[in-house]
Amino acid sequence: MKNRWDSNNYTDNFQFVHKYGEGVLELLTVPKGSFVVDLGCGNGALTEQLIEKGYRTLGIDASPQMLEKAKELHPDLDFRLDDACEFRLEEKTDAIFSNAVFHWIVDHDALVKNISENLKTGGEFVFEFGGKGNGVTVHNAMEQVFASFGLKYENTLNFRSIGEFAPLLEKHGFSVKYAVLYDRPTEQVGENGLENWINMFLGSAFNGIDDETKAEIIEKVVEICRPKLYTDGKWIIDYVRLQMKAIKL
Repeated sequence: MKNRWDSNNYTDNFQFVHKYGEGVLELLTVPKGSFVVDLGCGNGALTEQLIEKGYRTLGIDASPQMLEKAKELHPDLDFRLDDACEFRLEEKTDAIFSNAVFHWIVDHDALVKNISENLKTGGEFVFEFGGKGNGVTVHNAMEQVFASFGLKYENTLNFRSIGEFAPLLEKHGFSVKYAVLYDRPTEQVGENGLENWINMFLGSAFNGIDDETKAEIIEKVVEICRPKLYTDGKWIIDYVRLQMKAIKL
C-alpha cells in the first residue's frame, strides 16, 4: 500500500505517532556519540530527540513530502530520501531505530537483510510497528463496505506477530533480546477523528475511486465502527503494536 503523505495534516493531527515513539527510544543503550539511523523518520520529530540524547543521527525516509517537512522543522539535522530495503551507508551504524514504519513494507525479509548489512557487529536494532490485529475493526469494516459497492478492499499493510518476525531477525544474524506484542488503544483528534485517520493512513485503498463514492464508503465505515470505537465523544482505534530489540551478532 503506497501512501502519499499529507505531511501538514500528519504533523498537526497525528502527533501521537512520535509521542508513543518516545518510549521506544528508551530501548536504545548505545553510548552517547554513537551513530544512530532513524529509519522512516517522517517529519523528524524523533530524529531530533535522538540528537538531544547525544547521538550522531541520520534520518532516512522514502516520502519526499515527509522529508520536506522534516527539513522545514529541523533545518540543522541530516536527512536522506531513500528506501528502507535498499539504503547503503558509507559508515556502518551503531544502532538503527524505527517507529511506526515497517507495517508499510511488504518485503520484511529484504528489509531485515538490508538493516543487518548496514549495522555494525554488536549494533542495536530497536523498533516498533503495527502488530497482528492492528486496527482490525476498521479494516474489517472497510472490507465489508467495499464489498457492498462491488469493490475489493486491498489491505497490504504488513502487521506481524512475534512468532512471524523474530525468525526473520535470527535468519539475518540477529539475537532477539526483547519482544512484546501489546494492545494500545489510540485516541484520535476531533469528532472526525476516524474519517481523518482513514484518509491519512488508508488513502491509497481509494485509488481509482471517485470522490463521491469515497465519501459514501468512509461514511458507512465510520457508522459501522462507531459502536465499538467511539466512546465519550472520542474516537479510539484498536491499535496493536509489536516492539522489539535485537543485537547484530
